Amino acid sequence: MSQLQFIDQQRVHYPVQLLCHVLRVVPSRYYAWCQRAMPKAAPAWETALVDVFDEHQRRYGTRRLQVKLGELGHRVGRQALHRHGRKALQPKAFTPRTTDSTHGKRCAPNLLLDQPKPTQVNQVWVSDITYLPLANGNWIYCCAFQDVCTKQVMGWQVRADMPEALVTTALQRALLTQRPAPGLIVHSDRGG
Repeated sequence: MSQLQFIDQQRVHYPVQLLCHVLRVVPSRYYAWCQRAMPKAAPAWETALVDVFDEHQRRYGTRRLQVKLGELGHRVGRQALHRHGRKALQPKAFTPRTTDSTHGKRCAPNLLLDQPKPTQVNQVWVSDITYLPLANGNWIYCCAFQDVCTKQVMGWQVRADMPEALVTTALQRALLTQRPAPGLIVHSDRGG
């Protein structure tokens, strides 16, 4: 049995400060151990909170929620509703899988390593795909090509799905509007 477990067992008989002093344990160490040892259980009123919130089309604020929960037998302060309620009401975050690192195909070398920063437009473009969440829970995908020197977006494309055409269309738009000279470097982060 560790010193901290002993203190925890004997705290019903003796003050924690005295036990810590006798065992030469800093009280903050014991209290930190207690925080780690006991997982925080969700308050019992959280499920009722979600039900009440959904029942009223997610329009109730903390005052109305506090009253409704009180009617159901749950005494909850508004601060607790702010603290715990936000986590209870938020849907679990969905993060789309963005990279297929097991494709087995050859990757292009990074031509920007050990290169000076471009000083003219249309020497180096960089590209990336951004995932944009919609209010309905779906995602759209935006691919953009940006000039490294001017930071100007040269071409872009937005789609609800992510086929190769998302990238190729954005690149074609950039090439049509800019008409760069031969030697342009187009760099992508390769999904990293």
